[in-house]
Amino acid sequence: VQLQASGGGLVQAGGSLRLSCAASGRTFSSYAMGWFRQAPGKEREFVAAISWSGVSTYYADSVKGRFTISRDNAKKTVYLQMNSLKPEDTAVYYCAVLPSWRATAPTAADYWGQGTQVTVSS
Repeated sequence: VQLQASGGGLVQAGGSLRLSCAASGRTFSSYAMGWFRQAPGKEREFVAAISWSGVSTYYADSVKGRFTISRDNAKKTVYLQMNSLKPEDTAVYYCAVLPSWRATAPTAADYWGQGTQVTVSS
């Protein structure tokens, strides 16, 4: 599986961005998917996850109510809609294939995308 993340950029606090992660491979619809992020000098952390069907989602407390994860299995793409962005959301965002939509440890990920930079200015 290959993952290509895109959609990052520079945005002012309070603004919005939508990240996309396009996957290759025939079995995308059978994978749980997740988004993680890593700020400079910090560990990679869980942001959000979604089940293979899209029915179940799970969020880190820090983004709950502001971010929404979704997927389009026909397009083999998972999205992260980020609203009400804060400077502390600044990080490189990575998409990943997960063994379960409740798997939040970065070490659990099976495949990683290359990352996309999100910078939120105050």
